[in-house]
Amino acid sequence: MLLDLREVEEICKTLYVQALKILPADIKAGFKELVRTETDATGRSILDTMIENIAVAERTKNILCQDTGIPIYNVVVGRDIEFDGAGLKRAIRTGCERATHEYSLRSSVVHPITRKNNQTSSGIRVPIIHVDFDEQPETVSIEMIPKGSGSENGSFLQMLLPSDGINAVKRFVIDRVIESGGRVCPPTIVGVGIGGTSDLCMHLAKIAATRPLGSVCSDEDGAKIETELSRAVNELGIGPQGLGGRSTSFAVHVEVAATHITQNPVAVNIQCHSARRARATITPGGIAFSS
Repeated sequence: MLLDLREVEEICKTLYVQALKILPADIKAGFKELVRTETDATGRSILDTMIENIAVAERTKNILCQDTGIPIYNVVVGRDIEFDGAGLKRAIRTGCERATHEYSLRSSVVHPITRKNNQTSSGIRVPIIHVDFDEQPETVSIEMIPKGSGSENGSFLQMLLPSDGINAVKRFVIDRVIESGGRVCPPTIVGVGIGGTSDLCMHLAKIAATRPLGSVCSDEDGAKIETELSRAVNELGIGPQGLGGRSTSFAVHVEVAATHITQNPVAVNIQCHSARRARATITPGGIAFSS
């Protein structure tokens, strides 16, 4: 299958807007579950307000949050796909810029030194584009994630030693959740990366933070830590927006990678309650959009 880059451009524009306006169904279900289990009156009130904001945004076709974030596109290419790599990158960037212009979105992307904003949601090495490959025949998946400041400022890395043990990993995660408090707009998804190199570990944490609720780490030991930490963070009393309650986090998600015998990196990336994402799957039969 030959990948139509004009089609990719249009998809990337649509995905950006969709991600900003429609919260995925699993996150909506996560809110309902938190309301069911929240015992603090203030916490329940804040959750109700967040749910109303979600409904208003969808009803009025408005964005969920004013922060349009750093645009991230995750592309997975299956077997028997023919495409121009440089052209693909250009199509994604153009689609991102068109979304910002055609829908009057606030560009949150600036030069790191001059702070100049080109009002395109693009800049040096942005949008961030990850390309991977799998065995799906004649299938291309494009996921768009707008990563806002509230969900990026809660990012941490620690290069632990093997002798520190797994309890040091858990302690690091809990301490970072406490440190972040209400600044990361809880309830959150706490993404944890364990292993790899420093950069891979941070990437794993972001993959974990943007995984759908209800998904489980594919590694058995990682899945056990997910369960333990998910219980632990909701016993901290931070609550929605840091104002108290049990609903500090929808879940803790863990992703792991093999690492060096002399190190054990751990990273945390905390996703805010507006856990936005959108996906399109391209096959010979057409395009399917989802969240």
